[in-house]
Amino acid sequence: MTLAQVNALDRAAFVATLGGVFEHSPWVADAAWPGRPFASLDALHVAMVAAMRGAPEEAQLALVRAHPELAGKAAIRGELTADSTEEQSGAGLTNCSPREFARLHALNRAYHVKFGFPFILAIKGLDREAIIIRFAERFEHDRATEWEEALKQIAKIARFRLEAMIEG
Repeated sequence: MTLAQVNALDRAAFVATLGGVFEHSPWVADAAWPGRPFASLDALHVAMVAAMRGAPEEAQLALVRAHPELAGKAAIRGELTADSTEEQSGAGLTNCSPREFARLHALNRAYHVKFGFPFILAIKGLDREAIIIRFAERFEHDRATEWEEALKQIAKIARFRLEAMIEG
């Protein structure tokens, strides 16, 4: 799909097309729609990130919590979105050794206990080892720092997804 085609979509089609860019959160696309026409992919991304950032904290928290754990229960049960499945598979998380899987499971649990939301990382271009290292490093953060990092990572994930969907 081209950016011109995206700009030509009515609100319902725009939300249906871009509603999954932010995990299980079509409200982000809906909030960005009035900014059409977008001059560039960058402008579309900026509008969507602004919608996310401008939302009440409860909506942001729901968005953060909509993201699946890396190599977590949803992946095991086959319940990930197509985008999340592709991202986790591309990083090799579907091929974890038992030791790596146990480590990721423990990190997911401990992270959620400490911060109250899942660990979010834009994993495109990373391998399992790099993901585990980043996971462990971010335990050193306080909640406010990690909250900000989660939103930055979500914006980065959204950018990757937009680039995969929209030509040019």
